[in-house]
Amino acid sequence: MPLPRPLQFGSDAGWRLGALFIAICVITPVLTLGGLAASGSLEHWVHLLNYVIPTAFQNTVLLLLGVGVLVTCLGTGAAWLVTAFSFPSQRILSWALLLPLAVPTYIVAFAYLDLLHPIGPVQELIRSILGYSSAREFHLPDIRGLPGAIFLLGFVLYPYVYLSTRVMFSTQAASLLEAGRILGLSGKGVFLRVALPLARPAIAVGVSLALLETLNDIGASEFLGVHTLTVSVYTTWVTRTDLAGAAQIALAMLAIVVGLILLERQGRKRQRYANTQRMRPVQPKQLKGMAALVAVILGWIPIVVGFIAPALYLLNETIKHLQIKGGVSEQLLLSGFNTLRIALIATLVVVFCGLVVTWAARGARASSWSGTYHALARISTIGYALPGTVLAIGLLTPLIYFDNAIGWLVEVFSDHSPGLILMGSTTALVCAYVIRFLAISVGGIESGLARIPPSLEQASRLLGESATGTLKRVHLPLLRPALGAAALLVFVDTMKELPATLLLRPVNFETLATWLYAEAARGTYEEGAVAALAIVLAGLLPVIVLARKQLQSGH
Repeated sequence: MPLPRPLQFGSDAGWRLGALFIAICVITPVLTLGGLAASGSLEHWVHLLNYVIPTAFQNTVLLLLGVGVLVTCLGTGAAWLVTAFSFPSQRILSWALLLPLAVPTYIVAFAYLDLLHPIGPVQELIRSILGYSSAREFHLPDIRGLPGAIFLLGFVLYPYVYLSTRVMFSTQAASLLEAGRILGLSGKGVFLRVALPLARPAIAVGVSLALLETLNDIGASEFLGVHTLTVSVYTTWVTRTDLAGAAQIALAMLAIVVGLILLERQGRKRQRYANTQRMRPVQPKQLKGMAALVAVILGWIPIVVGFIAPALYLLNETIKHLQIKGGVSEQLLLSGFNTLRIALIATLVVVFCGLVVTWAARGARASSWSGTYHALARISTIGYALPGTVLAIGLLTPLIYFDNAIGWLVEVFSDHSPGLILMGSTTALVCAYVIRFLAISVGGIESGLARIPPSLEQASRLLGESATGTLKRVHLPLLRPALGAAALLVFVDTMKELPATLLLRPVNFETLATWLYAEAARGTYEEGAVAALAIVLAGLLPVIVLARKQLQSGH
């Protein structure tokens, strides 16, 4: 009896088996996490439920609620401002509002802890203006704490909401807004009763992404003294060497992730709109005088707080450090080299795996197995929703089992122990990066493939070309822009990743992110500023790409 077409051993089968293998690798940490949590004793659960999880869970929920409200207000307000109104610097603001995406949350916290320190430059300036001579006479409230964390994370993560909502506002038909005005609605009423309800799906998507990034954060929360579930996982594992307890806390984080995804879907439920008429884009209203001045100030505040202030601080500290030291240390240079090397390797693997997953799903779309491979593609992208600490906990046991199995085989045949092959090298980090950022690659390549007419592939196959040959000769040349954009985003996200890197890096292996974390933990900001500035400069590249590609509809 012949095998079904998708499983016949030919050129197509290799891609589909590869997609199956990748999906299994992605889902394994989640399944392992449940097993680790169940293996913990009852005493573990009682201790965590009484002393650890309640406080950490409360802080995490309050942080998510606060950040959610702030990014919604900032992102939606900024998107409506640059879409509905015309004023000085409006065109610059339309792309500059994305700049905070270039600064990881832990770097913003690192910068503001020094900027807003009682003897830091901001408070010194305020005291000099007000006539005070010391911090004892006047000082601002300490930024450490939950309110400070909400404020900083909100001003860094609002571009997720701004990006999706800006596109939605830009593509809304002007006739809908004009109909609201004809019916007697004011400008505020048109926004609240027409534009905002239409943008709800986009807002839900942006908020969910911002909250997932908030949940993944470990550096900013720890620097600011907020004991979240993410920080609890790290301290439980590293400080107490309690893997089962860390897995149990990670399971609570996973429950929050599922809740966020369900809320996002609920926010988009029955919120699909279609315009069958020829669309005329929204025409911005010209602002003059005081109204224009207020718009300029409101538009630039998020950029100054979320990007300009921390970036200028890092630049200033870097220049001072280079003038005093005459250069950077060899250890920092090595950390930079490690960062580039691991990011490059992970990017190549992630893009290749994304190509395997998307090509397998595309090749099976006309068969009875299309639903199966579509599901595999979706499973392969769940890693992006997993916080780095959760992913690291789930990967630890499978990697150790694999190391032990390889070690046993080597000892059987050579009587020599190879040691830890995966956990003792950067391979574990590459595995974590691939699982976490595969969604970026899959999404970018799927978008690129959607723009290629199926007739090209059909013509190639009719001429006798295999699936691999069709991909190589027809699709890859057309996919170069999508592959390049996906690779760039993965590369920079890998450079910035902190939680998974902290937990899975080999001994004495530092990246720029872990170097900065260590410097901040020691309270030394000199070389940490150099590492932070390097990460920020790298982060500007995808922001420029997003500004050019995603906001064209707004011009």
